[in-house]
Amino acid sequence: MKLDRCAYAAGAFGCAVALVALAASAQGGAAPPATALGAASDCTGPDVVMGEVANVIDGKSFRLADGREVRLAAIESPPVTAAGPDDAHSHAGLAARAALEGLVLHRQVAARAAVASDRYGRLIAYAFIAGPAGEILLQQEMLANGHALLSPAGIAPSCRTALRAAEGAARSAGLGLWSDPYYGIRQADNPAGILLDQGRFALVEGTVASVRERGGIVYVNFGRRWDFTVTILKRNERLFAGAGLAPGRLAGRRVEVRGFVEERGGPAIEVVRPEQIEIVAGY
Repeated sequence: MKLDRCAYAAGAFGCAVALVALAASAQGGAAPPATALGAASDCTGPDVVMGEVANVIDGKSFRLADGREVRLAAIESPPVTAAGPDDAHSHAGLAARAALEGLVLHRQVAARAAVASDRYGRLIAYAFIAGPAGEILLQQEMLANGHALLSPAGIAPSCRTALRAAEGAARSAGLGLWSDPYYGIRQADNPAGILLDQGRFALVEGTVASVRERGGIVYVNFGRRWDFTVTILKRNERLFAGAGLAPGRLAGRRVEVRGFVEERGGPAIEVVRPEQIEIVAGY
C-alpha cells in the first residue's frame, strides 16, 4: 500500500488529522472511544508517516503494510511470551498486544517520529488514529487502560504530564497491569522481589539511605544493607541538579524510580535522565 508523507510544518498537524480521518471514513469503521488528548498534542516529531497497520507485534510495536516497523515512544509493555506451566503472568504481554490490536489493526495510523530509527531499524514514534472527537494518541490510550508503563526520559514536559496522568488514572482504578501485584511498584527493601524484574522495565519505590560517589559514578543507595541501588554517571549530575534532583540531596527522601533492572551484586537501575526519578508525594 502506498504511504502518504506530510513534512512537519505549520500545516502538518491538520494534514495528519485529515488523512487519518479520511481513511477511517472510507473504511466505514467505527473508531474506539478516544481518551482526551489535552497536552499530549505536544507528543510529536519532525515528520509524519501515514500507513495501514498490517500486524501487531506486541503491546508497544506494530508493522505497517509496507513492512516498516513502528515502536511506540515513551512507553514499555510486558513482553509477549508463550505461556508455560510455571508462568502465571504471561497473559499480561498477550493482553497488551490484544489491546493494541483492538486499536490499530488494519487501520490508518499517523506515526510522528520522536527520534531517528533505532539500531533495529524501527521508527520510534508517537502514533495517532482518528477518533470521533479528534486524534487518539496510542501511547495515552495504552497507559490509560493499564497495558503499559510510562518511560518518561526525553519527553516534552507537557507530553510527559499528560501521559503520567493517564498512567496514574489506570493505577488508581487498578486496570490492566495494575490489577496484578506482580506488576505493581516494587519496594526497595525487597531486593529479591526487584530481581524478579531483572532485564525488564520496572518501578521501584523506597527511601534513599545514602549517596556515594566512586569512579565517576554516583550511587544512590536504598536500605540499611544497600538492598537496591540507583546509579547515575557523575557527568550527568548537573542535569539532575538542574531539575531539582541533585543526587546528594536525595538522602532521606522517598522516591519512585523507573528503568530496567540489572543485577550488580544486587538489584540496580541505571538512571540517565531526571524524569526517571520522582519524589513521592508527602515525603
